[in-house]
Amino acid sequence: MSFSEYYEYYLTLHQNLWCRRLHVLGQIATIIYIILSLKINLFMLLLTPFIVYPFAWSGHYFFEKNEPAAFKDPIRAKISDWLMFRDWILGRIER
Repeated sequence: MSFSEYYEYYLTLHQNLWCRRLHVLGQIATIIYIILSLKINLFMLLLTPFIVYPFAWSGHYFFEKNEPAAFKDPIRAKISDWLMFRDWILGRIER
């Protein structure tokens, strides 16, 4: 499966508006966390991957009722999450 096909598949796992919003909130929290980590303590950067997941996974559990893509392919799922964030900001997907 090509990456563009995977991203299309990834978007099918995020049809619910509230699930996408929780992903966006998680991405914003991650960006803020990284900025604070750079100012306070670089060791905190090790925990960065764990910032977004409570937001994203709760969206899947409560709204989508499906399994997060990160369970099967965490690297491509993380890249797709950032692409979805970009597309959300640019208005390419429903907000």
